[in-house]
Amino acid sequence: MQIPIETETLANGLRVTYSEDHVAPLVAVNLWYHVGSANEREGRTGFAHLFEHMLFQGSANVEANEHFELVQRAGGTLNGSTWLDRTNYYETVPSNQLAIALWLEAVRMGCLLPALTQQKLDTQRDVVKNERRWSVDNQPYGTWWEKLPALTFPSTHPYHHSLIGSMEHLSEASLQDVAEFFTTWYTPDNAVLTIAGDFDPAEARALVHQYFGAIPRNASPPSRPDFAVPPRFERPMREVVEDDVQLPRAIVAMRIPPSGSDAWYAASVAAAVLGMRKGSRLYRRLVRELQVAADAGAYTFDLTKGADLFVVDATANANVTPDRLEQAVHDELDAFALDGVTDAEIARALALIETDFVSSLQSAQERADTLSKFATYFGDAALVNEQPARYQRVTASEVTAFAKEWCTSDNRATLLYVPQQPVAQEEAA
Repeated sequence: MQIPIETETLANGLRVTYSEDHVAPLVAVNLWYHVGSANEREGRTGFAHLFEHMLFQGSANVEANEHFELVQRAGGTLNGSTWLDRTNYYETVPSNQLAIALWLEAVRMGCLLPALTQQKLDTQRDVVKNERRWSVDNQPYGTWWEKLPALTFPSTHPYHHSLIGSMEHLSEASLQDVAEFFTTWYTPDNAVLTIAGDFDPAEARALVHQYFGAIPRNASPPSRPDFAVPPRFERPMREVVEDDVQLPRAIVAMRIPPSGSDAWYAASVAAAVLGMRKGSRLYRRLVRELQVAADAGAYTFDLTKGADLFVVDATANANVTPDRLEQAVHDELDAFALDGVTDAEIARALALIETDFVSSLQSAQERADTLSKFATYFGDAALVNEQPARYQRVTASEVTAFAKEWCTSDNRATLLYVPQQPVAQEEAA
């Protein structure tokens, strides 16, 4: 499958990718800014995510919440998301509504600051705080996605701190802080725009140039943080978290080469062998045979800078102790590192990976997001078309070598969730 791809770079540095497909009368607009929680300064964690919310609060030409209203009235959908090193905004609209989606993205890139107010900041700060309460503080196992990076990256590393930020830092955020974050990172030369789906190429190019062309680039581009870390942990690490949960959960991470490197493709296939779907090793062994886990899987974090994480995640069955679950996970990793994989396992894993990848590209929204990802991280959206062949070159011997080098016990960090101990009646009183 070959995705049609055309690219251009505007004079202000904005990189644009066009992928024309007339299967359905829909078009997706996807804008990635190369900034995430890793770019936050000390004492201001949570800014990237807070700012994602602020960008939906209008601009000099759009009233608060009007961005949502205009897209929805046009029959479209929209949202945004924040990650460690990128923030993205996206709309999917009927084909004849491409102009409104592009205009909305352009006016908030170029005209946001005049519409920033203290009231908007206070409102969105409270929204983010409530999101933290709901998704992290009061969610079973909800802290895992901030505790795991904190365990696996040094305190000075850009990936170490919480993506959603602390309550204290969110409270201290000022309007000036928000304005500085915008002018530093939300510029066309730090962004990738992708248009995918049913559109006329000449019209789309004209609209892009009309709406985005006059937005100035950053005259003083910021420096990027240092993402370097040792390639391995070199010692086992472990943290036990008492939480308001019913079942133990073991999350074991290994430091591996960054996403996109040659060694990483073997890691991605290894994750599919170990933990992709119910035919995987972990599911067969831990869930079906030993019956120590209710669920088990493996995946990569897909971090492209410094190092990535290879993660095994298992939730215990009822009446299984935390120690029993943890030991079973490590036993499987030990066997994986010792024995490697078979050709049959590789064939299954590659088939699953290719099916998922090709299927995801059928959606205009998913295609646009994937193209933005490759353009942002690797500088070339066309690399998307090389992925199936790149995976097919991965061999059983390469995955076995990966397992022996990176999945050993001295390169594991374990985050173990255990149910809270009941408080004694006298102590509670």
